[in-house]
Amino acid sequence: MAAEARSETSGGQQTGSEYQALLDYGRERGYKLDWLQRSETFGTRPDVDDAKGGLLLHNSDSGPFAQTPDFSDNMTGRPRGALLRPDAPRVGNYPVRTKTDVWLRNGAQLYEEAVQRQWSSSTDIPWDSLEELPDEIERAQCMLATFLTEVEFVAGDVPGKWIAYTTPDYYEPRMFLISQIMDEARHLDVFRKRALANGGGLMGQLNNSALAGGTIDSARDFTEMSARLHISGEGLVLSIFRMGELMSYNETEKAIYRLAASDESRHVAFGVMHLQYLAQTDPDRKAEIHSYLDEIEMGLVLGLGGQNPAARGTPSSMALAILLGGGTDEESLRAGEQISLAVRQRQVKEYIQRVRVAGFGDRFEDGRANAMLAQYVAA
Repeated sequence: MAAEARSETSGGQQTGSEYQALLDYGRERGYKLDWLQRSETFGTRPDVDDAKGGLLLHNSDSGPFAQTPDFSDNMTGRPRGALLRPDAPRVGNYPVRTKTDVWLRNGAQLYEEAVQRQWSSSTDIPWDSLEELPDEIERAQCMLATFLTEVEFVAGDVPGKWIAYTTPDYYEPRMFLISQIMDEARHLDVFRKRALANGGGLMGQLNNSALAGGTIDSARDFTEMSARLHISGEGLVLSIFRMGELMSYNETEKAIYRLAASDESRHVAFGVMHLQYLAQTDPDRKAEIHSYLDEIEMGLVLGLGGQNPAARGTPSSMALAILLGGGTDEESLRAGEQISLAVRQRQVKEYIQRVRVAGFGDRFEDGRANAMLAQYVAA
């Protein structure tokens, strides 16, 4: 490059005249230099704080890069804030192009947390802590692990299509969902390993059509999917993981439930914060969301829905009773069933708290919530 076209100021930045000289130099030689246009933020550096995690996603955006449109017409895959190229081809048909349909205020922070808390089922689980268990306990562990392997497949499969459906302008929720799929793959991996690692093996597939996707997979928009998956399904499983100490017989199982709960709590937080954002910015949709919650609560109180290990009458609920009670004799099963009831109570109470934080707590005051929830809350 000619010296006159690349002279530098003392700060290493080109002046306006030098920048124009660079453009003229290239154009005179037949180069197309539209990509060299500079935004008003050129030269602006984000704060990097190693004590707080380094260069975080939510700190790197400023100016046009941080401006999230209420509606996006970006069908080209153009990164948010990048300059428009008029002749760019469409690379996607993005049905999710309205901000309220997918947005939450802390999506970038949740993504950063997901990246920083990744763990390996191969090296972060103390597999050498597994010891031989009584046959009935091992079978129960394998039944529950089989159930959770199926559940986590669904929990990773369902969000996948919504990534491709969402405009790149809303990249934060897209990236979080990618991290969720990685989390769920790891959960599927670790529960499969638990079923096989102690000589038991995978048990029978559950005969429950809801487990294959059901109403979660057939959701018509992102918010409906998130309400059914994150608020309900993931929330119910999170309650189980949080009580993992009660049904663990060694440090291996305790570590599995502890690490899985850390991941699952992020997924639930995503759904809660999305519903909260929608309730605050698009209140006209609140009645619609209440209708989803009506259906969720019906399944919750009747023990329906393929994602709840504690649902009454299922093989997984019997496995839970055996693990919680410590055996298959009558006294142990009775004790296990009593603890299982406490698990169900916790599931309902934590569901109610999530709904309140999301901005739909009025349903518990105005009588809309399912009246049968009271039998769990009162205890």
